[in-house]
Amino acid sequence: MARVSQAHLDARRRQILDGAARCFARNGFHATSMQDVLKETDLSAGAVYRYFSGKDELIGAIVGEVLDVLRETYEGAAVETPPPLPDVLIPRALRQLREVRPGLLESGEWLFPRLMIQAWTEILRNAELARIVRAGYDRVRAAWVRVVESYKSAGLISADADADAMARVMIALAQGYAAQLAVIGDLPSGTLADGLRALMSMRDPRSTV
Repeated sequence: MARVSQAHLDARRRQILDGAARCFARNGFHATSMQDVLKETDLSAGAVYRYFSGKDELIGAIVGEVLDVLRETYEGAAVETPPPLPDVLIPRALRQLREVRPGLLESGEWLFPRLMIQAWTEILRNAELARIVRAGYDRVRAAWVRVVESYKSAGLISADADADAMARVMIALAQGYAAQLAVIGDLPSGTLADGLRALMSMRDPRSTV
């Protein structure tokens, strides 16, 4: 029997994950069955179950991949000199996520924002998915903390700034923007960066007294 290459195995796994992501984004986790995934990927049950035991494992793998892309982006930014400011870094993270996972629905809508909102809802009832999301979130947050520490080293923010608090807020900004994309649709190009720059330009009037 001819040996199947790793490249073939990786491509088949990618095919399954991409097909499942389209199904979940289109119909939601609960309304999607494994039969829907088989139809979407045009694969047999045996081919799919070779890689994933069921729907929950598919959901966990998709969410885990998204969090890994974000973590890698922020970890890379933390070692840049000078480190990119949030108005550059957060749009970059979403752009890279879109480049790595560009899946679209039939309408042309990027499916990631819809998946994100569904995942938030699902973790309230799915303990295993909650574990995956929380572990991934902790890794993303740790990467953002390293970015904030690089800001401190570069003299861009106060040395006593709370790195963990800033990391949590930066993550919330990215999540909130993605939620707007899911609910409202595409926003004008540059909206996120422009809004972040405006926030960063604010001055506390009390500091001038």
